[in-house]
Amino acid sequence: MTKEERTLETIRLLKERYPDALCSLTYEQPYQLMIAARLSAQCTDARVNIVTKTLFVQYPTLEAFAGADLSELEEAVKPCGFYRTKAKSIKEMAQRLLSVYGGKIPDTMDELLTLPGIGRKTANLLLGDVYGKPAVVADTHFIRITGRLGLTEHTVPQKVEADLRKLLPPAESSDLCHRMVLFGRDICRARKPRCGDCPLRHFCPSAAQA
Repeated sequence: MTKEERTLETIRLLKERYPDALCSLTYEQPYQLMIAARLSAQCTDARVNIVTKTLFVQYPTLEAFAGADLSELEEAVKPCGFYRTKAKSIKEMAQRLLSVYGGKIPDTMDELLTLPGIGRKTANLLLGDVYGKPAVVADTHFIRITGRLGLTEHTVPQKVEADLRKLLPPAESSDLCHRMVLFGRDICRARKPRCGDCPLRHFCPSAAQA
């Protein structure tokens, strides 16, 4: 199979297995997704969801985050790790959103990357989930799985994103990223992948070597 054929078959099979392509971060407002995504760096989504359940009550608006006492915000996000850096960037991104963008999440990559603490991974997540734009969220699951499938030889997120943009139908890209998170937790794990139970095993180069 060519890379293009493997890509399309992966999309088809993961769509069957995980029909609901939902973000695993819990949020109600777009800015909350931005904050949750910032907290998720080097932290599990499950832990982030526990923290944001109370965080979004403590700080119910974007203005509340912008005006937050930094030490109190640090304490609130401490369970997510790297709390000083994350709290500072969350406060600053809230301030910039309000002062430059009127409190609305920008809808372009270039503008999103001007927000403190926002990299391409989070920017793609926001573009896909908030605006429904074609997006490739190159997180650890996506990088690992696309590498095992032989769809990319790279491990640097931006290079993986570039490789997969050439292969993915734009309308499917964002949903596939969500499905790969579920698939990565369920089957294609970092350690001891369950290749015998994998629906992609008949065309996965890594499964043939297992």
